[in-house]
Order: sequence, then structure tokens, then C-alpha cells
Amino acid sequence: MPGPVRPAAVAPAPGSAAWHRMHPVTPVVRGWKVLAAVVAVLGYQVADNLTWMNGMAPGRAWLVVLGVVVAVTAVGFGWALLAWRMTRYAVTDDAVHLRSGVLFRQQRQARLDRLQAVDVVRPLLAQMFALSELRLEVAGGSGSGVSLAFLPEREADALRAQLLALAAGLHRPAPPGPSSSGAAPDAVMVGGGRDADGPGTGEHHAGEPGAGAPGSVPSAPEPFATAPEQQVYEVPMGRLVGSIALSAATFWAVVGVVVVVVVTVATHEPGALVATLPMLFGAVSAVWARVNGGAFFRAATSPDGIRLRHGLTEARAQTVPPGRVQAVRVSQGPLWRATDWWRVQMNVAGYGHEEHATERESVLDPVATRDQVRTALWLVLPDLGVPDPAATIDAALTGTLTDGGFTPAPRRAAWVDPVGWRRRGVLVTDRALIARSGRWWREVVVVPHERTQSLALEQGPVQRVLRVASFHLHSTPGPVAPSVAHLDEQVAAMLLREQSVRARAARAAAGPERWMTRQRAPHETRPAAAPSPTQPADEGAS
Repeated sequence: MPGPVRPAAVAPAPGSAAWHRMHPVTPVVRGWKVLAAVVAVLGYQVADNLTWMNGMAPGRAWLVVLGVVVAVTAVGFGWALLAWRMTRYAVTDDAVHLRSGVLFRQQRQARLDRLQAVDVVRPLLAQMFALSELRLEVAGGSGSGVSLAFLPEREADALRAQLLALAAGLHRPAPPGPSSSGAAPDAVMVGGGRDADGPGTGEHHAGEPGAGAPGSVPSAPEPFATAPEQQVYEVPMGRLVGSIALSAATFWAVVGVVVVVVVTVATHEPGALVATLPMLFGAVSAVWARVNGGAFFRAATSPDGIRLRHGLTEARAQTVPPGRVQAVRVSQGPLWRATDWWRVQMNVAGYGHEEHATERESVLDPVATRDQVRTALWLVLPDLGVPDPAATIDAALTGTLTDGGFTPAPRRAAWVDPVGWRRRGVLVTDRALIARSGRWWREVVVVPHERTQSLALEQGPVQRVLRVASFHLHSTPGPVAPSVAHLDEQVAAMLLREQSVRARAARAAAGPERWMTRQRAPHETRPAAAPSPTQPADEGAS
């Protein structure tokens, strides 16, 4: 009796796509985590059972520990090998399909028309084997992304170029003619091969050359070249280290250590100093995460979208297609005021849901100068919708009250916000909503009208007495939460109505998800170079 027919929406039809395995070294790269976990757990247990260790015969305890490490590590590496054998992926013109699972089989697909970002991640051990992990972030809930780990670096880069081209609406070129095995024209893809479940061919291992036996399908040439790019800014290592030294986390960590040391010396009780070790370890870990994630940070433009490269021990190359950034936040702490440094973060649909998502994936610039802030905003929104973008951005960053045409919070809002009410304000342009806030910790949020998810007003009992309300603009999960607190209640109500109309009109005028299938609108044309600090972004359009 024939088996059930697989729907096209769940898996590609047999013979229409090539199924591939990851690189054969993948179990080694994944298995070391088991070894590290075993060593950490045993080290903790041994430290708590030194008496038991000393009571055993000399050398016997260490043999037991070594045997446990070897046994558990062997099981871990064996499981990683079995998982590698059961994992395959395929690419069609519409989606990336991934089969995985040992005990419970799972098949997932990432639709290319919902692709939000493509990341190439190279952990330290993977770099030793010249391997990369390809992460596809798509719009959806938790677990909607697809990770292909690990592939050879060149193949991961080529596959990224292919996926971005397909997501943009381009099509693979047809092969010059049918192969000797009768492969269908749409079977051509990076790496060549045929469906592993189909007749006549075997599987293709990533990084292996195509089989040369008679009747086999040769590896196809790359149908898509990597799109050219132009770097627009980079972050010097000295500025990154200086910004971390001037961060609030470092300041309070130093203050805490000094206080504990003073108390220890005054009371002659070393227990207080020992108690600070977890706090000190956490502070060092946070500082290292900032250094490791922001090292060698570079941003570039390309037809594929925004390209970000950064990382020390874990190199990361992010590609965010055009229009996928949902909101941008520019923030500055009080210790960065003298140097005029700013941190630029973004919301990208898909990043906020994944388990492996980290803060550095949402960073557009870890420590930016004023000029780089303007350039970063231009990357997301080439046309800000105002005659003088530079003046508008300056008013948003450091202005108060009605500077730059902002609608500020009324004076009576000082009863609920005596320090920062002068900074609170909102500006609506033809292309975006800009909100500013913060007297000591300054913050500016920019949301393109077409990226508005939903709107809300909030008014507490004290706000009702003062006739003010808070306006909230909901975005996708991420570090940016757009809102304007303590606006006049009539202004907030009017903003709610008008912004709803603007968002609906902007979404109707927005182009299709596959951006290469149409001509760019004038406001989407990217300048040949980054705009100068005094030049509006739209004046340099090509």
C-alpha cells in the first residue's frame, strides 16, 4: 500500500530539490559542549567532596572521574554523530527545508518571502575548521527560524547570497540542458545533487565535491554571485573599550568592589570580599560580552540590505534585507555625554523570538559618534521625510520642548516627571514617527509608519487629574519599545487617530516583500556614499 503523499507546502517534491547534510566535522564542533559541561559539573562536585576524594586509594578517585568524563563524552559525541546523520536541508525557490531529530523527527521550513535576516556565525572552534553556521530569521513566533550548522565558510557565504537573491524575487537560471540522469531543470542549486530520498543518486555532504561517476549529477555552478557592498562606518577598538569603561555597569561594579574592600579592611572580615566574587565574575562576563560582540564592528550597504560584521571569538556577519528593521533606538548615558557617544539598536522581526537571540544581534552601532548616528538612521530610513534631516536628528538627540518642531509634553506633566518632562516630545514626519525622552539617559526612537504594529493610549489616575496620557506604539519583540509619556490627552488622542491612518496608508503604498521584483521608489534609492553630517540623505540619491 503506498505511503501518504507529502504536501508541497510541507516539503519539496521528490526530485525538485537537492537534500544535503551538514559538514562531516559538525559532530566534533557540537560535541565539545558536552565535554565542557561534564568537566564543569564534575569540577563542582569534586570541589564539594574533597574529603571523599582524599579517603579513596591514591589515584583511584581520579581514575573514576576520568572514566566518567570519557564515558559521558563518548555518549555525547555519539549522539551528535547520530543527530548529524539524521539532519538534512534543501533549498527551493520558495523556502528552506530542514529535517532533523533522532527520536522525534521534525521537518521545518523557512519561507523566503518572510525572510527577515540572514546571519553567518563563526564560533571559535568552528573557525578552526573553517566552518560557519547559517541562521535564517523569519517573521513568526518562537522557533520560526532555521539554523544550518555547520557548513564550509565558502558554501555558507554562497548559500546566503542565493537565499537573499531568491528572497528578493530573483529566479535561478535554468541549466543549459538536461543531465545524463534526467534531472529536472529546477534541481539546480548550490552544491548540485538530487533528493536523497529519490532514485538514482546518493546524498551530498556539504563541502564534498560532486561525484564523478557516470550517470551522476555534477555540481552546478553558482547561480547567484554575492552582491557588492560599500562600507559606511566602522567602530575603532579604542572607542569601544573606552565606551565600556564609561558605561554604567562598569561604574557600579567598581563602586561595589571599592565599598566591599573598604568594609573588609575596616571589619577585618574576609568573608565579605569572598561574597563579592560572584558579582565580580558577573561584571567581568558582561564587559567581555560587550567587547566580544562589538569588536571590529563594521556596517555596509548592498542591494541585499544592511550588512553588519562584528565579533572577536565568535565572528558574525548579519544581513538585514531592505525594510526589515521595524524600529530604531538611539540612547546615551550620562557618562557618554562629554564624548557625545550614542548606542544604536533596532528591532528586527524574528530576532526577539529565538532562543539563541542575544542583545548584540539587535545592535546597529555599539558606540556611535553624532555623524554615525545620522548614517545609521539613513541605513534604515533613507528619507526621513523632513527638509533638513541633520537638524531634525540633532533636535531629537539633544533638544527640548519645541526644538525641531517637536510637540512637547505640557508644563503640568512636571508633577509626574519633574526632571525629564522638557525632553519628552513627538514629531510626525511624512515617513516616520520620532519620539524623544530622557534628561539624564537620553533616548530617541524612530518608527517608519509602515512598521507600526498597533497603537494604544494609557492614562493612570494621576494622569487623568493632570489631563495627560501616554501614547504607545507597539513593535515586534526587541530592545526598542516606542512610547511617548505624559502628552496632553487631546494631543495623544489625535495622535492615535492620525497615526492609525498614516500607518494604514503607508502599508498600502509599501512594495512587495520581494524587493527586487519592482523598481525602487525615489525615497528608497540609496546614495552612492553615506550622507555627510550636513547633507540630507535624499540629496545624494543616485
